[in-house]
This record gives sequence, C-alpha cells and structure tokens, in this order.
Amino acid sequence: MKILVINAGSSSLKYQLIDIETETVLAKGLCERIGIEGSKLNHTPKGGDKVVIEKHMNDHSDAIKMVLDALVDKEYGVISDMSEISAVGHRVVHGGELFSKSVIINDELKDAVKECIPLAPLHNPANLIGIDACEKAMPGVPQVGVFDTAFHQTMPKEVYMYGLPYDLYTDYKIRRYGFHGTSHKYVSSKAAEILGKDIKDLKIITCHLGNGSSITAVENGKSVATSMGLTPLAGTVMGTRCGSIDPAIIKFIADQKGITLEEVDNILNKESGVYGISGVSSDFRDLDAAAKSGNERAQLALDMFVYSVRKYIGQYIVQMGGVDAIVFTAGVGENDGKMREAITKDLDFLGISIDTEKNKGIRGDEAIISTEDSKVKVLVVPTNEELMIARETAALLK
Repeated sequence: MKILVINAGSSSLKYQLIDIETETVLAKGLCERIGIEGSKLNHTPKGGDKVVIEKHMNDHSDAIKMVLDALVDKEYGVISDMSEISAVGHRVVHGGELFSKSVIINDELKDAVKECIPLAPLHNPANLIGIDACEKAMPGVPQVGVFDTAFHQTMPKEVYMYGLPYDLYTDYKIRRYGFHGTSHKYVSSKAAEILGKDIKDLKIITCHLGNGSSITAVENGKSVATSMGLTPLAGTVMGTRCGSIDPAIIKFIADQKGITLEEVDNILNKESGVYGISGVSSDFRDLDAAAKSGNERAQLALDMFVYSVRKYIGQYIVQMGGVDAIVFTAGVGENDGKMREAITKDLDFLGISIDTEKNKGIRGDEAIISTEDSKVKVLVVPTNEELMIARETAALLK
C-alpha cells in the first residue's frame, strides 16, 4: 500500500510518497512559492538526485498536478500510474474538539474543518485547499485528515481549561488545544521503542524545538499537558512568536502605539520571539553566531528560549510526579547540541545528566545522550510526522 502524504501551507506544499508495508519513502519534495513569481518543484526520488522543476503554479491545484506528474515521470518517477496510490493523508493543523483521531474526509468533515478556521486562520485554509486540490486531481482516492490537535485531546479538563467565564468555553470553545501532536506522538513512541520499554509504563517529556516550539508531557502514552494553547502562539519563546505573556500587554500595546488588535496580533506572531528580542534573526544558527561575536541581545534571546523550555520541563515533572525520559526533536532539538546542553544543565538533582561529549556529536540522528548513571534517559529522536500521517492513514483504511 502506497500513501501520499500532503502538508499544504499558504504558498507551499510538502509531500512524501511512502510504501507503508516497508515504511520506505519512495519520493519526497516541496512545491515553493505557489501563486508567486519564481515557483518551483523540488522532487527527490528514492536513490536518485534531486530534480528541480521551475514552472509557475497559479494555485495548489497546479502544484498537486506537478507532484503527480513527477511521481509517474518516466525519468525520475517512482510509480507507473496513479492507481498505485491507495490513499492521501493530509496534515490538518486544527481540529478543535471535533476530532480526537484521524478521519476519512468527506463534505461534512470539510465543513467541520472550516468551523475551526478562526482557531487557525493561517493553517486550516491552506490545509483545505490541499484537500480540494487532491480530490480534483485524484477522484475516488480516499483522503484522510490527520490533526495536529488530536493527540492532545486526552488532556484532563483542569489542564486544558482557562480561568475565563465558563460560557466562553461552551459558546466559543476557548480552551487549550496544543499542536505538533503528530510529532509528539511519533517521538514518544519511538523513544519507548529505543529504550525497549512499553510506552504505557513511561512518563516522557517531548521537546519539539524549532522556529515553532512546544513541550508535551506524555504519561502512559497519552498527552496530559502541552505548552501551546488555543493557538500556536502560546508556550515557549519561539522564532517570531512571543509565547505566553501577560494578556494585558495586548491592550497596553494597542493603546500606547495607537494600533489595531490585528496589528498587535501581527507583532506577537511575526515580529516577536527570538527575532524580536535579538533584532538579528529567527534562525538559531544566526543567533548563535551573533552571540559569539558579542551581540548581547542575541545572547539574551537564546537565554530566554532556554529558560522558557526549562520552565515547562520542571512543570511537567511536577505534574506527572517524575519523568523517565526527555526527548529532543525538530530542527533545533535534533541538531543543536549546545542548546540541548544548556536546557539540561545543572539538573543532576532531578536525576538528569547528559554526556556532554556524546551530545556534541549528535545532529539529526537517533541517540541516547544521557550518562550511563542518569536516572532519567535523555534522547534525540528525529521527528517523522509524514510517516506518522501515513501510518494513521493506512490504519484507518484497514
């Protein structure tokens, strides 16, 4: 069974074609600058070189057609015809309270995803566009929605509720939802596998660290707390997002600067985080270089990020009454040994100790980086959301 995994953004579309029987990636790629001048497709077949196809894509329908054409191309394709694709698994960012698991897509489901657009205005519309484009290009092929928020639907009510009038929850579903669920689910289960233990016997803290970051407490295989909230703006300091702040700051900024709430929202989402603090970049590699050259604001941004991650680790250890493993994943978590060391520094009193030399050499590889005598195992596990989506899609069809 071959599953096509689609992750549609506002002007981009990532994809992988996966043979789910062997969990082999047959091809993967990225459509860039959809609807913008200079659009192109980067396509890499298994065992082959990357192929760059520069061609204007008016919309996601054009992008999907280019992807399908590339998959069956005689020179760099990996399947003979479209009938080899059994289903398409779509990443959908926000499912609200409506979805606690993956579902086969139909008109009713699409209407439900539309209802969640106010909760994820940047993501859900793009996800729906990708679904519509696939339905047009591949009529009759099952389409499956896999939700970022679904894994976190096991959080207890006292964790996901906010201290607001209760009717704001009942009327508008204002609550904590959490994100990166597919990633947290994958790396926690993979960590249990690496440790040779049943995930139902473990307390794990997963740290998905990148331009967008979230921390999750996984107890007995279920999410019991996560740092992001109603939207992906809450939680740790991030690339351009402020993370959790005093809510009164929003009105204060609007009044002081004489700007609209929409303009404040833009500041919090796109001009804040380590970018806003440093004035340098949202890329942690740029910040590290700037800090080394003496840029105090860049160092402050890095220190604030470390503090915000450590704060959630401590909170979740208390909530779960201990921790068996801490897992680092995503762009920063997988590749930045210096950041991993800073986050776990001086935590020996909690039974957390990493092997600093081993940690330095790990970039994007599976590894246990804790010392032999560390009571808490610390791991690096590269995330694989596409494989998780393919697994969920195949399981649902079966």
